[in-house]
Amino acid sequence: MKFIVNSSYLLKQLNAINGVITTNPVVPILENFLFEISGGTLTITASDLQTSMMTELEVESKEEGSIAMPAKILLETLRNLPEQPVNFTIEESSYSVEISSDNGRYKLSGENATDFPRVPSVSDGYSVNISSEVLGMAISNTIYATSNDELRPSMTGVFLKLDETNTTFVATDSHRLIRYRRIDIVSDMAHSMIIPRKALTLLKATLPSKITNVAMEFNTSNAFFDFNRVKMICRLIDERYPDYENVIPADNENNITIGKAELLSSLKRIAIYANKTTHQVRLKITGSELMISSEDLDFSNEANERLVCEHDGEDIEIGFNAKFLIEMLGNISSDQITFKLSAPNRAGLIEPSNKNENEDILMLVMPVMLNNYV
Repeated sequence: MKFIVNSSYLLKQLNAINGVITTNPVVPILENFLFEISGGTLTITASDLQTSMMTELEVESKEEGSIAMPAKILLETLRNLPEQPVNFTIEESSYSVEISSDNGRYKLSGENATDFPRVPSVSDGYSVNISSEVLGMAISNTIYATSNDELRPSMTGVFLKLDETNTTFVATDSHRLIRYRRIDIVSDMAHSMIIPRKALTLLKATLPSKITNVAMEFNTSNAFFDFNRVKMICRLIDERYPDYENVIPADNENNITIGKAELLSSLKRIAIYANKTTHQVRLKITGSELMISSEDLDFSNEANERLVCEHDGEDIEIGFNAKFLIEMLGNISSDQITFKLSAPNRAGLIEPSNKNENEDILMLVMPVMLNNYV
């Protein structure tokens, strides 16, 4: 089996799907790319059993065949070659691969393609089309709040709920919760699923900068994404997602509106002096003044700053994890944000003051117990 392809073009397509491959896969053959040629089209697959990514590219070849090629050595070879056509010659009986270029010849050992796990297909599923820009925003706004706790697998992914009026993306690690809702994505029927964090991280990294359509299909066990000749299929998390709506407080009588940039800058400075274990910062709202402070008793470090805000409600003092606040504020595009608080021991809500007409984002963060310092 032979084919000719541009080295830079092949490298670009391999880089798009290489993130799936793990260093110590369950099955050794998953350290390889699966190459399949048919009708002048080369299909390359990478998989870790849970997630598979495929890409297609046109090559010069009149033959058909398949082989598994070692990913690491192939990628390193292509990265160090100048752009040029490269010839691949595969001896199917011995699975040896020879790469010929203007610089020289390189021989490596492949493996039998039939040993590569079959990629599942989505049959009897449902479909929806999503703009790559919207999908990228939804992933960016939620994925950082997923949990790393493997004992609670449902929280290690993003919950996606489609219905006839909107689509909701939810992520939580029990300390914070993000609900990102789009009214410009709808489905004929209501469906819900939990998509693993790794799959969404890979998807976001692969989405093109130019706005394009992403076709999404799904059934009870898998989700399938298709765009720009790249395909990804991932196994869904088969767990029940927590009833997140019940933890969102409804009566928040204390509303504080403030500039996002100045609050974020202040928190980053104050967090330097906070306890390195709790990352606790204190927010004290008195009238139209917000005082942010922190203290690390172990090292006698402390800091405080005063900011001006718009405040509607009673004076309140509440503690939060600074790392969570900084990360959440960093993912808001609005110039102004509104804090909605009720009591020092109840969750606080953060919402952008200037909202996109097609999106609704709500961020919930749990408070931390305040130390008795003044």
